[in-house]
Amino acid sequence: MNSPNPGRTEPSQTSVGWIGTGRMGAAMAARLADAGVDLAVWNRTPAKARPLEAHGASVCASISELRTRDVVFTTVAGPPDLEEVLLGDNGLLATDGAVPGIVVDCSTVSAESSQTIREACAERGVAFLAAPVSGNAQVVEAGQAGLVVSGPEETFTRVEPLLREIGTTVTYVGDGEASRLVKIAHNLFLGVVTQSLAEVTVLAEKGGVSRHAFLEFLNGSVLGSTFTRYKSPAFVNLDYTPTFTPPLLRKDFDLGLGAASDMDVPMPLAAITAALIQSVIGRGRTDEDFAVLLDQQAASSGMELTPEHVDVDDGLTTNGKAGES
Repeated sequence: MNSPNPGRTEPSQTSVGWIGTGRMGAAMAARLADAGVDLAVWNRTPAKARPLEAHGASVCASISELRTRDVVFTTVAGPPDLEEVLLGDNGLLATDGAVPGIVVDCSTVSAESSQTIREACAERGVAFLAAPVSGNAQVVEAGQAGLVVSGPEETFTRVEPLLREIGTTVTYVGDGEASRLVKIAHNLFLGVVTQSLAEVTVLAEKGGVSRHAFLEFLNGSVLGSTFTRYKSPAFVNLDYTPTFTPPLLRKDFDLGLGAASDMDVPMPLAAITAALIQSVIGRGRTDEDFAVLLDQQAASSGMELTPEHVDVDDGLTTNGKAGES
């Protein structure tokens, strides 16, 4: 935590609401509750919010109970969900009465959708920050997530202490929807890197080198990263328990390539990767982790992979940085 600043509100002095407690939302909310923040949460399926009670959070029966909170975070699946929980008939802002002072959205949505929400918040006198996250639930739990934030700088300054309880790195990138573009660019790189990692891993294995040996070397080299280490157990043991699915990655590639087209930025590697992600989806691999790109690369190389059953360190320590999604 940074030193005290008169423009900031300390986490313990701020009442916080949280909408959306799926895998990511629950992990992020738990970090706030564990830090002693006065936290109330709501989820469409209440059972998914109940585990947060063990962390000290209270579970609300309706979104309306969050309207008197100082700050409300949202983590939902996409634009329709965000509009529903904020602007729908029973939404957070669907009232002429009390509304929270600040809404912080940590979902991955388009800049256009975010701007619509920002304008709706402004009409109601509510400040809005777009704060998408780098890192899946495991990365968040390990304290290695990163957040990229855009919106009014004075609003960012007020909530920065809360954000730093959630993630190791918190980067302010300016006003408006700049953070949305940064997150989409991040996920384009995520997909391209994963496809490239699949290609070189299959090349090494077809040449007689085990996946765990190749990845051990790569992770210890200058090319090793938090992400390659984190993904190594899935590649070695073919554990495709989902952290981020191909359809979700396809959504981000659609957004990213659309933005590139609008700005006349050629992205040939991203375009090829998008086609390969679509191919995985076309084969029905929609409910697994996007690491299934490895299986597809192996099949294209005339190989059928088997798990190596080797314990591999995923590199998730409390001193690292954010990994994915």
